[in-house]
Amino acid sequence: MTAPTVDVHAHALLPRIEALVGGLPGYAEARALDARRNGPDALAVSGPMVRDRIPALTDPAVRLARMDAQGVDVQLVSPSPSHYHYWTDADTAEKVYRLAHEATAAHCAAAPGRLRGLGLVPLQHPDLLVPALDHALEQGLVGVEISSHAPGRELSDPAYEPLWARAEKTGAVVFLHPFGCTLDERLDRWYLSNTVGQPTENAVALSHLIFSGVLDRHPGLKIVAAHGGGYLPTHIGRSDHAWRARTDASAGCAELPSSYLRRLYFDSLVHDPRVLRALIEAAGTDRVLLGSDFPFDMGSDDPVGALRAADLSEADFHAVRGANAAALLNLSPA
Repeated sequence: MTAPTVDVHAHALLPRIEALVGGLPGYAEARALDARRNGPDALAVSGPMVRDRIPALTDPAVRLARMDAQGVDVQLVSPSPSHYHYWTDADTAEKVYRLAHEATAAHCAAAPGRLRGLGLVPLQHPDLLVPALDHALEQGLVGVEISSHAPGRELSDPAYEPLWARAEKTGAVVFLHPFGCTLDERLDRWYLSNTVGQPTENAVALSHLIFSGVLDRHPGLKIVAAHGGGYLPTHIGRSDHAWRARTDASAGCAELPSSYLRRLYFDSLVHDPRVLRALIEAAGTDRVLLGSDFPFDMGSDDPVGALRAADLSEADFHAVRGANAAALLNLSPA
């Protein structure tokens, strides 16, 4: 018996959420901010790209057929990060996460042996985080997806301590997937908002979790960082140097920053076999999971082939292909 091939980075589009928030106060401003951050050229490409992928994002039968073609047995399905809507008020935010959980659970119920789901939590309303996580788990989801920050709050904010404590206690997976980059117009050309913005946001968010001591206080957290953790794992030496050289850098965490990489999980979506090998060296083979960003254009249509291109040992290849995720998600062998 071998571990199933598991893709931990795959998305679903949930139209009921957009129907709920469209036209509400703040919606137009949020759309305008997104447009400003990405720039007109990116939006002109992204619109048709997403429309072409709506069947794969919404129809479980199409999803399963694509998974078969890719050789993927199980997907961990998370809502599109465009559904975060961290601008909403508390009442709307609760409606958003409830809709997200019910819709994702229904989508995954089409093939419960092959689809597992994640929910959402409203980072802009810390008092709703634990109820939102609990609701996700009650719906049969295995955890939640979060962005790299919320307006005015970093992931190091003490207001998030109850979320980390509850996630640790329940064993819930927390999938860290940024949406939007606060560098704004500096990245509004050539799709820099994604190619530079996403790995930057990953690195900043993970640094807040490490340097603030969140991972010291909650060593059992199951955090999975999208996009291979961005720039941090391959540039962690600079963080280690700062921790050794400066009292302000070392004040919040007990150990070298690089040691915390082995307390986190990372997907394999780095688009470069050399970077993937470096990620595995930095974090450990048991901490890297297959990820594709299904079905978006910045993902991989052949995640298993991309993993094979890294020229790993057979044991490491199969660990990343599925054994690590199977252990994390408590999946049975294929």
